[in-house]
Amino acid sequence: MTKAVLSIDYTRDFVASDGRLTAGQPAQVISETIATVSQKAWEAGAYVFFMIDEHLEGDLYHPETQLFPPHNISGTDGRYLYGPSKEFFEEHQESNRVYWMDKHYYSAFAGTMLDIYLRERKVDTLVLTGVLTDICVLHTAIDAYQNGYKIEVVTDAVASITEAQHQFALEHMKDVLGAKLISSEELEF
Repeated sequence: MTKAVLSIDYTRDFVASDGRLTAGQPAQVISETIATVSQKAWEAGAYVFFMIDEHLEGDLYHPETQLFPPHNISGTDGRYLYGPSKEFFEEHQESNRVYWMDKHYYSAFAGTMLDIYLRERKVDTLVLTGVLTDICVLHTAIDAYQNGYKIEVVTDAVASITEAQHQFALEHMKDVLGAKLISSEELEF
């Protein structure tokens, strides 16, 4: 079994108190855990993919424009990684096991090279971390399921704006997608 961690949208705009589309405190409290999961993967020789939302200023055609305020705009500090994940990425970005991929839709698979990279590296299990549990993490899990990957969701390394949305997404991933819900302490590589 070869695993890869997907760190989804853990950026200033989604996490910082002054972020443009922030989950606020629920996302901030998982900061250390997300970085710990990435470090644990690194030490085990696994891959880490930072899947980061990117939008263009003034894009009137993207469907999210009608649903959410502008966020993760290309060239802004809103796309910077939040907390210790930023340091982890900066320390390991030159390696051949840590990647940054821009994404433009909820799912990390939609319009990206993610599936190709994973298959080239013989990855069969995805470990999901990041925000928002009920949007980008959930949609990534759906596409992972449809592409035949095993899914592990690190429950103390994902967050959403409300606890109800968070819990709905976790239960959906477990009951409908067969995802394994685990804590960061239970995670093994």
